[in-house]
Amino acid sequence: MVEITINMDYGSGEPLYIQLYNFFKKEIQTGKIEPGERLPSKRRLAQHLGISQNTVETAYEQLLAEGYAESVERKGIYVNNLNRDLFIHFEDSPQTQKEISEDSVQYRVDFSHGAVALEHFPYSVWRKLTLQSLYEEENSHFLNGDSQGELALREVISKYLYQSRGVRCSADQIIIGAGTQYLIGLLTMIIGRDRIYSMEDPGFHRTREVFKDQGVTLKPISLDQEGIVLNHLAESKANITYVTPSHQFPNGMVMPITRRMELLKWAGEKDRYIIEDDYDGEFRYKGKPIPSMQGLDRNGKVIYLGTFSKSLIPSIRISFMVLPTSLLEKYNQHFTFYKQTVSRLHQHTLWQFMISGHWERHLNKMRTVYRKKQTVLIQSIEKYLGQKVTVIGDEAGLHILLNVQNQMSETELIERALEKKVKVHPTSVYYANQDIGQEPMILLGFGGLTGDQIELGIRLLKEAWELD
Repeated sequence: MVEITINMDYGSGEPLYIQLYNFFKKEIQTGKIEPGERLPSKRRLAQHLGISQNTVETAYEQLLAEGYAESVERKGIYVNNLNRDLFIHFEDSPQTQKEISEDSVQYRVDFSHGAVALEHFPYSVWRKLTLQSLYEEENSHFLNGDSQGELALREVISKYLYQSRGVRCSADQIIIGAGTQYLIGLLTMIIGRDRIYSMEDPGFHRTREVFKDQGVTLKPISLDQEGIVLNHLAESKANITYVTPSHQFPNGMVMPITRRMELLKWAGEKDRYIIEDDYDGEFRYKGKPIPSMQGLDRNGKVIYLGTFSKSLIPSIRISFMVLPTSLLEKYNQHFTFYKQTVSRLHQHTLWQFMISGHWERHLNKMRTVYRKKQTVLIQSIEKYLGQKVTVIGDEAGLHILLNVQNQMSETELIERALEKKVKVHPTSVYYANQDIGQEPMILLGFGGLTGDQIELGIRLLKEAWELD
């Protein structure tokens, strides 16, 4: 395995993942890292350099995308065999010395699916409640709290989940954690690593990486127009499956009630569980709300995951999971020594925000805001892109997929957009089994954009993609 010695320049203003990517690229081009060598694992390298695992992952993704390395399932990332003659004059050529970083571009429009409408966040209310959290009961919130999270917050979350999503649970079944990835890692330890896990393909790549980092056997399961294909799930021999039924990520379909009931029937077998990630279930634009799978479950087979990242702000890092009683017993026996990962002050502030009615008002407001933004996006696509594209997944959530029919590859679509200073996002990263013959699809998030920015972005994409 490659030994890495690199000094990260924190004062340069250049993103750390770009520094890491450029380091590896140069080492590979000059032959200092030879073909066939395995790069360090993301976790190991992040610890070695004192940076986040996401930073390493982003750098590696760029190396993979440009062909400098390839990912071998369950083994790691290996350097590809390149024609070094092409790089002999690399350092002498002014043209090749010129590095163009995406992060150095001042985007006119960034269709990020992770952004939210920060301009509508109730700053003054949150500031007031935060100060109250600091003063109430003096310094009690400065000490460690319950490993599952603050009881008062779990109680109000329990009531909210029942009223809004039909989730049936007590506060004792809820565990609060700093992000869904952390909770999935904890859940994998509770369930056990000796099971066969599965997830939708395509599916959220960060979740896939958590499962892989936990060392479990993970089977990708294909989708049809209603969600996960059950006969493929049965054939996989998996006994744990991760799904996003209320807004499949990234394809956007909503799993109908019939498929949900069939999946629950599958889970009825001994030692099978469904992990239901309801990451943005609050935002639905077409049809009537569909109850959570957990609310339909009568056998204690569904683990429900939720988050405040989409509905409030991403940086708050407050997510939660609802454990069925069988897994709650295992948690209480073996895992309560893991300390709570979310600030008690933030938990207390959120509790006050919810019990005082601010949460409900904010959520209702944001439903209207995002519905209007999505309408602008769809209308702009119809106006500028016409029949050359197909919109996928517009029933819910804060993103859509765009199938572009102009013979360009996914990479070409992204690069052409970049020339117009518009950032669009790939969908290939979400596939475990990439279908080579599949038409390219681009992901467009709209939560963090204004109506004018959305229309401008789509108009520029028409020019970039030559859709006349």
